[in-house]
Amino acid sequence: MSLQRIGMALLAPLIAVVVAVLATTVVIAASGSSPGDFWSAMFSNPLPRIRVNIVNQTAMIYIAAVSGAIAFRMGLFNIGVEGQYTIASFAGASFAGAAYLGGFLNVVVALLVAIVVGAAWAGIAGILKTTRGVSEVISTIMLNAIAITLVGYLLNRYGVHEGNTVRTQEIPESSRLEGFTPYEPRDGQVWFLVILAVLLGIGFWVLLNKTRFGFDLRASGQSQTAALASGIDPKRMIVVAMLLSGAVAGLIWMPALFGGAGSYGTSFQVGLGFTGIGVALLGRNQPLGMLFGAVLFAFLTAQSNTLTFSTDISPSIVQITQGVAVLAVVVAYEVVRGWRARLEQRAVARELAPAGATA
Repeated sequence: MSLQRIGMALLAPLIAVVVAVLATTVVIAASGSSPGDFWSAMFSNPLPRIRVNIVNQTAMIYIAAVSGAIAFRMGLFNIGVEGQYTIASFAGASFAGAAYLGGFLNVVVALLVAIVVGAAWAGIAGILKTTRGVSEVISTIMLNAIAITLVGYLLNRYGVHEGNTVRTQEIPESSRLEGFTPYEPRDGQVWFLVILAVLLGIGFWVLLNKTRFGFDLRASGQSQTAALASGIDPKRMIVVAMLLSGAVAGLIWMPALFGGAGSYGTSFQVGLGFTGIGVALLGRNQPLGMLFGAVLFAFLTAQSNTLTFSTDISPSIVQITQGVAVLAVVVAYEVVRGWRARLEQRAVARELAPAGATA
């Protein structure tokens, strides 16, 4: 029976991978390009600088996935991760660049600023849902637009203008965090704050599986009515879950800020919030599953740069591959779950049939 469960667990991601590969191949062939060239380029051995980039990107995507997964576990769809990490990154970069504090203390407080701002921005959606019944999907979509517009306004008004670019103040050298250089210096560094992804992954697992709050979160996400009957306040859990989700979202871009970017401006990487939501779905909101998803998405994104130099295929094809993979895994898990339920029902029926026949 254990082997059957393992087989069922592996069947869904296997189906998703096969569907994603086939769909991508069909799209490439339909566009007149060579699928063989695409897959050869994508799965070639990455250059050292690309390997470093994969590790750094994996960390940020994983943090974004944890942010989304916290809300998903509560039965909430926090599509506002994008806006939350955008406004939190601007706030953290602005504080760090102002250099009110020095050295590592400046880094710590800037991280706390980003956490608080991200949590506060997500908390708006939680409060609207619990007090006015506003869907978190609608409110977070609107908050995304407001966050991006607000940051653009503040950056343009108070930022440092350099020609056609604008940014926050540069972080002082004393607050720059030296990373790990696995190859030659020209290949870049693995950012020091990549460790945040490791700590958050462990913390997320402990929170879900080893704490009363994690039990309340999972129980409320499965059935708010049953949770209420068990003495759990679902409204409180909604607000707390959104606050936690936003707090984690505030940390998404921090490894890049203190590791290489140095300021918020043209170096800011957009889209990590939406990518993290996709990875959370791909990994079924499980810490290990999201890690594999983050590595996959980071690998595909980093390797897409080679398409420009070695093939005539647009790197946008990678986005199609990622989107199809997320869609396929969601559908595949539902299909496999139905198969598993029917198999279990048949097994129970076989166990009960002799007793029924004897009676």
